[in-house]
Amino acid sequence: MTSWAYLLALTVSLAGMVILDWRYKLFFWQHWRRAVVVLAVGLAFFISWDLAGIDAGVFYRGASPYVTGIQLAPELPLEEVFFLMLLCYLTMNLFELVGRAISTFTARGER
Repeated sequence: MTSWAYLLALTVSLAGMVILDWRYKLFFWQHWRRAVVVLAVGLAFFISWDLAGIDAGVFYRGASPYVTGIQLAPELPLEEVFFLMLLCYLTMNLFELVGRAISTFTARGER
């Protein structure tokens, strides 16, 4: 049986990241070209990491009733790409948010 629950949860989470990014102008809404490059490099790195782990026998797709069953490569489910995109986007937004917090605290300390 095919379930789209996990993919739906990842998509909703990604939408949440986009809304937060838009609302606070964190990454894509501040420097969209840089954000596209950073996201692409992050995805390429983590997909390569996954493929190396799969090849080494460390990573494998477990059986779950919550996934679609769609495989992009042996042992690489469709949901993994969405998870990695969420991971990268979350990191990008957190990086910008922490940078702003540090700047704010530094500016307050200088007064």
